[in-house]
Amino acid sequence: MKRIKIAVLMDDISTINPKKDSSLAMMLEASKRGWKIYSFDTADLFTQDGLVFADCAKTTVSNNFNHWFEKEASTVMVLDEFDVILMRKDPPFDMTYIYSTYLLEQAENKGVLVVNKPQSLRDANEKLFALNFPHCMPKTLVSANQSKIKAFIKTQNTAVIKPLNEMGGRDIFKFETNDTAIDTILERLTNNGKRPIMAQEFLPDIDKGDKRILLINGKPIDYALARIPAKGSFKGNLAAGAKGIGQLLSNRDRYLCEQIAPTLKAKGLMFVGLDVIGDYITEINVTSPTCIRELDAQFGLNIAGKLFDVIEEEINTNCY
Repeated sequence: MKRIKIAVLMDDISTINPKKDSSLAMMLEASKRGWKIYSFDTADLFTQDGLVFADCAKTTVSNNFNHWFEKEASTVMVLDEFDVILMRKDPPFDMTYIYSTYLLEQAENKGVLVVNKPQSLRDANEKLFALNFPHCMPKTLVSANQSKIKAFIKTQNTAVIKPLNEMGGRDIFKFETNDTAIDTILERLTNNGKRPIMAQEFLPDIDKGDKRILLINGKPIDYALARIPAKGSFKGNLAAGAKGIGQLLSNRDRYLCEQIAPTLKAKGLMFVGLDVIGDYITEINVTSPTCIRELDAQFGLNIAGKLFDVIEEEINTNCY
């Protein structure tokens, strides 16, 4: 059987938290399967004479929280050499990120399987993609107009506002109608009315957790990680101090997954993290969804193994 060659486009592996990093979980699974593993970052990509290259480092990983990787010296490789490339670069979703998807798309055109699909990464903004499923969302406004945003907050009494390109709870605020900081924060986040942001009704069910549901090729893992905000916080982000508690999916969770699954499969979004508070989808994470390691540890799962079964089948079926 062919030995699969995989590349992972990710942030510097030396900076990750090995206890929680889902990209590491994927690389450990690749290692277990005997795949050849390489890693690189967006700055390592370049194109010349019709080919796309990257300065790639052969990477060895181990499940050791003190010494989880070794990298050889980087060497220039044509991306066509790989069977699969995992796009695991964390936001911000900026122009550098977008440019990298264009280059990965060139490799995809040459027959490389890219997970997730580059065009769909551009199409499916993690905040705005949920607008395709309005019956699954809380009340939402997207606007750069500060007066409209303040009117929305007044109507809802309490609302959460957030930028469209960040992650990990950065620049997310909860406002009530008369909060004195509204104007200053809105001016900054909207760049004085030039940049749209999202405002959503505040969902009190956040005290039960912001559930992360992982879907592989449209099919959900049976357990979600409910991220319970730290005391005094409303942010259900692990990076913002939330505590992750695993739980079985509810019937409502499964319904929400069923609503989005056909679109995910059609767009080649093979690995997705759905964020659910109470009965509603708040975000659909497609860039570098996390929580594999937490769910694996709590329930004895191998989520990366399920993902790689799908990847391997795709490679063998389509002869990537």
